[in-house]
Amino acid sequence: MYHEKGWIMQLHMGPKRNNNSRMFEQLGPDSGFDSINDTKLAKPLGSLMDSLERKQKLPKTVLYSLNPNDYPILASMAGNFQGDGIRGKIQFGTAWWFNDTIDGMENQMKTLANIGLISNFVGMLTDSRSFLSFSRHEYFRRILCRLFGSWVEQGLVPNDRQLLKQYIQNICYYNAKEYFSL
Repeated sequence: MYHEKGWIMQLHMGPKRNNNSRMFEQLGPDSGFDSINDTKLAKPLGSLMDSLERKQKLPKTVLYSLNPNDYPILASMAGNFQGDGIRGKIQFGTAWWFNDTIDGMENQMKTLANIGLISNFVGMLTDSRSFLSFSRHEYFRRILCRLFGSWVEQGLVPNDRQLLKQYIQNICYYNAKEYFSL
């Protein structure tokens, strides 16, 4: 259905919900007693994506995991299903939930840069409807710029201000605008 409607599928994997049964009984589901899960991911995810790809029904997809141990799996899995003339069709999504921190965001971006193609990254996304969550985007931009700056200082990327400016602008705005057809 995502493919038919031209929607972007976002898969959020890795939470273990409602761990504290006493609090679940007292407050109900999804009341803050969740944690990172450690289930196997590569085989079922690869099978799902391949089954959609074989039918030519794989939509643009963003892959997230709550478990940072899954990051290399997601970054490499995204690379398996690129194409159809869509730049960055399958995205390794930004650090999410417990990983929405300095270390978590840096880890996600470093994994993407090492295994995938960071220049196509759609950057920080949020499903929150809270006005206060918008500050995460500023936080993300600062972490992204600091990361690229450290790579320049280490001689890992060119010290080319125009190129870096374009990368940062694309990751922070233009890639998402194009990807989500905004």
